[in-house]
Amino acid sequence: MSIKNNLTNIKSQLLSNVTLVAVSKTKPVSDLMEAYNAGQRIFGENKIQEMTEKWEEMPKDIQWHMIGHVQTNKVKYMAEYVSLVHGVDSLKLFKEINKQAKKHNRVIDVLLQMHIAEEETKFGLDENELDEILKQVQQNKSKFENIKIVGLMGMATFTENQTQIKKEFLHLKSIFDKVNSDQIQLKTLSMGMSGDYKLAIECESTMIRIGSSIFGSRK
Repeated sequence: MSIKNNLTNIKSQLLSNVTLVAVSKTKPVSDLMEAYNAGQRIFGENKIQEMTEKWEEMPKDIQWHMIGHVQTNKVKYMAEYVSLVHGVDSLKLFKEINKQAKKHNRVIDVLLQMHIAEEETKFGLDENELDEILKQVQQNKSKFENIKIVGLMGMATFTENQTQIKKEFLHLKSIFDKVNSDQIQLKTLSMGMSGDYKLAIECESTMIRIGSSIFGSRK
């Protein structure tokens, strides 16, 4: 299957409210251009340097999503162009994105990353930390004019156990609903990757991140 056919096949299965992020990390620009020419405009990278090189080389109507763990000292390298930062997992990082966005007179959209997996290795906020960030934003709106929380993100445990994955996705959905009823209006619930995106959509994910099912497995 070609990249174009893979994309067409996946998009044909998606509801109209689900956004597809093509995870293009480690892939050459030629592969990304094949996806671009097939209509894909949102690409996800996990290394800022690699993403910046691709941004410089590729068409400017692409939305670049930073999907990897972000170190605060690297934010400045993507602040000029990044569309969405998926993994905001600390107040420190949140403040740095706001600071760097201000230098470019931009508002950068972010997702707050929740820790929903049973694995210790995954990054993310617990519910108390989430509440603290939301409280800071509500109380200091004038301080945070260059960053916008548009949703939540979470990654399920890496397991074959569909019941466990579903439980974790539904847990994230319940946090999302609670935040929406209590505090602010969020539109994006990002969960689901190549192996579990159909289950994620069943659990009302509105953004999925797919790499290997589009581009083939990574070398």
